[in-house]
Amino acid sequence: MSAIRQPDLRFLLAHPSHFVALGFGSGLSPKAPGTLGSLAAIPLYLLLATLLTPAQIALLALPLFLIGIPVCGRAGRALGVSDHGAIVWDEIVAMLPLLALAPQTLAGFALAFALFRVFDITKPWPISWFDARIKGGFGVMLDDALAAIPAAALLYWLAPLVQ
Repeated sequence: MSAIRQPDLRFLLAHPSHFVALGFGSGLSPKAPGTLGSLAAIPLYLLLATLLTPAQIALLALPLFLIGIPVCGRAGRALGVSDHGAIVWDEIVAMLPLLALAPQTLAGFALAFALFRVFDITKPWPISWFDARIKGGFGVMLDDALAAIPAAALLYWLAPLVQ
């Protein structure tokens, strides 16, 4: 890895992979870029929802995950840190199926967001185990995908409260 680099607008626009990995710019936030990246998934979801059903959007997360492996890997190498905080494509992709599962209301989206952030930030076992051992683009994408699983389970149980 090269020296750690702080991304800026020039970095964001230098390569399409950087633009995607940094969540179309949401990862440039100096405070809580992962939170901003997770929030950026909501307008993307709403845009996709004009063309696709929630189930189709959830399935779209699979190829977006695969795209994220080389995209995040390239950005991480350029930044000098495999899982730099500015890389938020992993949060965006993990949020899409959760938003599809959530009640299609502001409260449903807020619940999906909150549950995902809890598991993404705390990384309980086994998420932490994978996060510590698997690096590169796949590792970046994997821990967020894994964080979405318990978030989805809780969302399923709690969704009736926000219908």
